[in-house]
Amino acid sequence: MDVRVTNYKAIIKILGIITFIIGLTEIIPWVYAEVAGEVEAAHGFRICALPTVMVGVLVLLLLKTGRSRFGPREGYLVVAACWVLASIIGAFPYMFSGVTDNFIDALFESASGFTTTGCTALPGGLGMTSRSLLLWKAIGNWLGGMGILVFVISLLPTLGINGQVIARAETPGPVMQKMTVRMSDSAKVLYITYFSFTIIEFILLLLSGKMSIYDDVITTLGSISTGGILVHPEGIAYYGSLYIEVIISVFCLLASINFILYHYLITGKPSYVVKDIELRAYITIIVCAIIICTFGLVTVSGESYGEAFRNSFFQVISFASTAGYVRTPYLVWPAACQMVLLTIMLIGGCSASTAGSIKVIRILVMCKMIMRGCVRRMHPRSVVAVKVGKSAIPAPVVSSISVFLLTFMSILLLSALVISLQGLDMETSITAALCMLSNTGAGFGSVASLGHFALFHPALKLYLSALMIVGRLELFTIIILFTRNFWGKKH
Repeated sequence: MDVRVTNYKAIIKILGIITFIIGLTEIIPWVYAEVAGEVEAAHGFRICALPTVMVGVLVLLLLKTGRSRFGPREGYLVVAACWVLASIIGAFPYMFSGVTDNFIDALFESASGFTTTGCTALPGGLGMTSRSLLLWKAIGNWLGGMGILVFVISLLPTLGINGQVIARAETPGPVMQKMTVRMSDSAKVLYITYFSFTIIEFILLLLSGKMSIYDDVITTLGSISTGGILVHPEGIAYYGSLYIEVIISVFCLLASINFILYHYLITGKPSYVVKDIELRAYITIIVCAIIICTFGLVTVSGESYGEAFRNSFFQVISFASTAGYVRTPYLVWPAACQMVLLTIMLIGGCSASTAGSIKVIRILVMCKMIMRGCVRRMHPRSVVAVKVGKSAIPAPVVSSISVFLLTFMSILLLSALVISLQGLDMETSITAALCMLSNTGAGFGSVASLGHFALFHPALKLYLSALMIVGRLELFTIIILFTRNFWGKKH
């Protein structure tokens, strides 16, 4: 068969870079395991880290590539391959460290880390078995938050590869705007912003005086990536600090906002930020959700206004940013408050951010399409453009958003059906599918009451792992690989 995909050497070389980066970052938890005296974990990282680095180096040194211009097929293939490869390589430390003897559980932990879903399939959680492995998962969160390939794109000009095509398949959101002349420069700006936020949050949390350096690192890496990894089973409530809750909430919120806006802010274009319709809508959604939840907790649960606002503020931002942190047992909240949390988890954050799910801009366009449909019913011959703000959305973008929304809901319902085959209740089945597809990691029903995904059959855990990757890559990057057209013959 005459396959349409070319440039296999360039694709393998990019996979080599990813392998090298993962191997290099594995050295950090390895050193921690050695210092902390975690013998089994140190043994696991010892087996994995250096061989992974060596494989990456060998690929980079031995494989020679000329200038390669990637087409859409190469872009989708390399992105899907990199995320699957990262999840597989990242699973081996869990296996060889002895926290699980099941590779599917290890793969689930790895995929949960890199996709910033942040959940676990281990009943006690990683923190109860190995602090170095929890550190590894947090590092995976940080790498996956902005996107491993967004970092790699800045290196691609040295390989003669066009990074714009890869960015379209990698970056969450309907479009990927270029902030500078070259895509590689844009990727560098994104990561500099991401790294700066990480440093600032680390320092601010350290100033609380209630966190150890270890807890600070894990929490910072988990919140800035909206991964939501917890060090303690009690959640954020373990620290009992309003200051810590506010810092985590603020940085989860900042990380769920379009990072391109920060570039405009830094370069002296604040009007772009103020006028951004998606940001204004996102803030409005969060404020309304906090008000509704606060009112519900006061009137139904009998909480004081201060405590209700504190609980609502943290939990709403946690779910809206898809971080999935838990401060209070939201399962005992009034039904209206739970529905608000479920709704904002479905909506997600802004495009080109670390947040997951549908994204606010798509919801805005969907609402505009509904309004246009109403106008067309009254005036069939009228020509009504779909506008966000004063800008008309091009027809191809409107079409792609419509297809995305339909596909998202179809996969959500199909996944809920698949999960329900284990005999679980409807609430658990639907919300488990949603928290995987939205990369939130916090569900309802049995999943929330247990605090882990160990109850699922190994085959379902494998399916959920794939669902996390599909959600992280905006659905089509993975789905398109299974279409006949992608692998078809040239015409």
